[in-house]
Amino acid sequence: MSLSKSHIAFLAAGLIALLVLPTMLKTYGLYLLTLWLVYIIAALGLNLTVGYAGLKSLCHAGFMGIGAYTVAILMKAGVSFWFAMPGAIVLCFLFGLLIGFPALRVQLHYLGFATLGFNLLLMLFFRNEEWLTGGTFGIQNIKRPELFGLSFSGNLAFYYLVVFLMVVSAAALAYLLRSPWGRAFAALRDNPIRAESTGVNITAYTLMSFAIGAAYAGLAGALFAPLVNFIEPAPFGLANSLLFLLMVVVGGSGRFYGPVLGSAIALLLPEYLRFAKDWYLAVFGFAVVVMMIWLPGGLLSIKERLQLSKAKRAAQTSDSKAEAL
Repeated sequence: MSLSKSHIAFLAAGLIALLVLPTMLKTYGLYLLTLWLVYIIAALGLNLTVGYAGLKSLCHAGFMGIGAYTVAILMKAGVSFWFAMPGAIVLCFLFGLLIGFPALRVQLHYLGFATLGFNLLLMLFFRNEEWLTGGTFGIQNIKRPELFGLSFSGNLAFYYLVVFLMVVSAAALAYLLRSPWGRAFAALRDNPIRAESTGVNITAYTLMSFAIGAAYAGLAGALFAPLVNFIEPAPFGLANSLLFLLMVVVGGSGRFYGPVLGSAIALLLPEYLRFAKDWYLAVFGFAVVVMMIWLPGGLLSIKERLQLSKAKRAAQTSDSKAEAL
């Protein structure tokens, strides 16, 4: 299935914007832009699990924590980032397989509670195993990588590295979703019983949806650690798992570009609402509630919502004319 010319032009314009925009930003703005790209990577993985496979997950921040701590610990031990990052991705993939097993027996909110418990276990591990994770003191001075003498220690250089990895990971997911695997995930979401009757291996695709989603979170965590240069348990708790879920739902669950828009709303909108001081979180929460009431399918469903409203008005007009006759 090939992309339309308008779609290719849109992607090209977006990529050019990502390459040019950081040159106009100050240090904090560049940090937020980089963090947004990291969150996009994580949210893409959660969108596969929640949006395309139709499973419930409240432990995505925990997977991101596994990736971040793996990279930080290995780099402190002298391992290169370029070996530590794949190690973090593989470890998260394996943990994703592990947490996928409850999904074979429980569904809906029961699965949500199971994944929530896993996130809490990870938080306890990050906080209490000081010999490995540093506990509440965390791990400091996480260096940014180098490659063939090229250093990514500068903010702009590291930003372009994150852009490259985000584009590669997004392209890989797009290819996966256009393959028979993507159709199998959609079938699993829509009707598992019917999908199994058509030959879809429910067990395999359930486990893989969690594993691949977790691997994306591991990549995001591997980039988050050198971005902030310091990690401790707080960013990987339940609050951030809910934030990732919010990114997927607000943008449009099961829509490829949903996490891109949703992560921008969840991360950047609160920053622009800080003029409200102590009320900015309340304003943000109210805005999200209003969006979900009016657009339960996410912001990317607005076109469908308008088309549906137009069709309803046309039907009402037709009925009125018929009654008049």
